[in-house]
Amino acid sequence: MDRAAQAGFQSRFHRSATGLWSAPGRVNLIGEHTDYNDGFVLPLAIDRRTVVALSTRTDRVVRVASSFAAETVEVSLDELVPEKLDGWSAYPLGVAWALGQFGADLTAVPGFEVYIDSDVPVGAGLSSSAALESAVAVALNDVWDLSLGRATLARVGQLAENRVVGAPTGIMDQSASLLGQADAAVFLDCRSLAAEVIPLGLNPAGLELLIIDTRVSHSHATGGYAARRKSCEAGARALGVPALRDLSLHDLPRAQAMLDDETFRRVRHIVTENQRVLDTVEALRSSGCTAIGPLLDASHRSMRDDFEISAPELDVAVDTARRAGAIGARMTGGGFGGASIALTPTELVPAVTAAVMVAFTERGFATPDVFVVHAADGAARDSGARP
Repeated sequence: MDRAAQAGFQSRFHRSATGLWSAPGRVNLIGEHTDYNDGFVLPLAIDRRTVVALSTRTDRVVRVASSFAAETVEVSLDELVPEKLDGWSAYPLGVAWALGQFGADLTAVPGFEVYIDSDVPVGAGLSSSAALESAVAVALNDVWDLSLGRATLARVGQLAENRVVGAPTGIMDQSASLLGQADAAVFLDCRSLAAEVIPLGLNPAGLELLIIDTRVSHSHATGGYAARRKSCEAGARALGVPALRDLSLHDLPRAQAMLDDETFRRVRHIVTENQRVLDTVEALRSSGCTAIGPLLDASHRSMRDDFEISAPELDVAVDTARRAGAIGARMTGGGFGGASIALTPTELVPAVTAAVMVAFTERGFATPDVFVVHAADGAARDSGARP
């Protein structure tokens, strides 16, 4: 993919890129919608990446192009304001703007040209947006000589997505893309932003993480995600806490007595999901990855019944994978489509894949994309010397 990005840059801008940078998509092992509630998440970076080829210019013009759009978008750094940015280019341009909110002097830095290529599926819940944001963030951090740390770059990507793109997401996706390590997950406290790498040990255990992309597209910038966030905020206000992170399982009877049924179920998902993240981390430390299957199953039931963010295709994917031999399965990502994950013995991957294909065909669903991912290293510079 590096060669394709370099060739794409050459074709669009008629010169060679100074360097290549890349960032991975992510799978959230467990901890869904807990991030914007100041809670806990356990994502992992995956071996699907977005690559950016980039060079600075001698003026203040920014030009962005990609393998997935025919047009090249051009804007001046002087016009880099959220209200003027839209479409796919809002992601890379939003990062440039957000860097200015974290200390970059946008009146002094040079313009740039960037070409983007990716094999992270779009709309699958694998955070193609955070991969793009993180790749551009590490590239501009280098060429603008900003020396910002990875935790700050995660906040840059989140600000770009919230303020420019208009998606009210938390910081999990960018953190996973920037902090991930091979064969490990990132245990992130979304309040303190403290992060710890937790070894997974899937290969020694003979397990694979199977992704079932339902091809049901979703968008975090549309109503369902925002509505869930508003319900969580309303529940926290009614219960007198800064965020749902501040509630424990012992608070649920009080919450049920005080809240309407829908809001209570939204709150219950977040409270129990936070506990499941903590239990999963403890299980990985003490018993290994073979012990976490029931927690994945419980997480899916909670998202399906309490948070109501699943979809028929996701439920079929999860249920079929479990019946075919996966030791645990759940939908992953913001919901309303996208992908599910199935923790599957290596020798059963073909059988689980075949069973899912048959189940989707029988129900008239679109053919899913089923593939294995491995936990991978986070965003990095792939080639090129510092300009």
